[in-house]
Amino acid sequence: MEQLVDRFGRVINYVRISITDRCNFRCIYCMPKNGINWKPMENLLTYEDIAFFLKVAAKLGISKVKLTGGEPLARKYLDNLIKLINNIDGINEISLTTNGTMLPVYAEDLKKAGLSRITVSLDTLSNKNFRKITRVGNIEDIIKGLDAIDKAGFEKTKINTVVMRQINDNEIIDLVNFAHKRGYDIRFIELMPTELIPNWRKHFIGINEIKNIIKEKFDMEETDKKTNGPSVYYKLKSGYVGFITPLSKAFCAACNRIRLSSEGEIIACLGHNIRINLKDAIRKRDEQEVERLIKYAVKIKPKEHSMLSESIHSTMSAIGG
Repeated sequence: MEQLVDRFGRVINYVRISITDRCNFRCIYCMPKNGINWKPMENLLTYEDIAFFLKVAAKLGISKVKLTGGEPLARKYLDNLIKLINNIDGINEISLTTNGTMLPVYAEDLKKAGLSRITVSLDTLSNKNFRKITRVGNIEDIIKGLDAIDKAGFEKTKINTVVMRQINDNEIIDLVNFAHKRGYDIRFIELMPTELIPNWRKHFIGINEIKNIIKEKFDMEETDKKTNGPSVYYKLKSGYVGFITPLSKAFCAACNRIRLSSEGEIIACLGHNIRINLKDAIRKRDEQEVERLIKYAVKIKPKEHSMLSESIHSTMSAIGG
């Protein structure tokens, strides 16, 4: 089997696939208050298109897949896609990032289809704050989703939390306790620059400050625990806490991923506007051309992101973060 290696020596074995731009939330750092114009369904890759892409990618060394959105569960019959992916030689892990609200309906089907694990985005435990951040919905819907994950038998569940000063930074300890009580890892993520929050610096809180808040209540031990993503993990007595630091300590040197948008574009780096369109080649089932374009995208993958100098996040909701 081949390996995808970029010009900086990074082995690329992980792909994040956005299957839809649709979402039932309007999170303040992710989407405008009034939402966006959804892409017509005919413009999106079909599940069969995605499976074809992954068959080619797997031959090049891609072994891990993360399904994202928008909200991936907003697209019907996701379990059918998971079944297709599970039949691809070389793919050994399929995970999902979701806001959790639809898990009471779909968790068991996802488990039966072969989904490996689930990460749930949860920025607050306060219903008032939940409304402020997501603009819609109820925190209880997320709790029911987490209950459904546990009932279905999923393990290694993670919670992702974007920390924002003066919005949810006073809930860090509560969120750690909540996650660990349920047996989950929790990962704190720095707020990234976005046109959606023009005064994002006002709300930015660096990971060192977050660590210091946690250290006031817990002993933190460094660990070599690794997952697919860029998290750096610390061990607490009650469980693991991860930190994702796109700004204060960029993790570009260890990046092992590419992204595929719902419309069939490879995004080699979240921190750049470089996109390679594969949709025509995928729909023609042109394996050689899809392989060539994947290799080209990896070849031009930048050394590091440019989040502080380029306006790149106006469509964050459509590419799955």
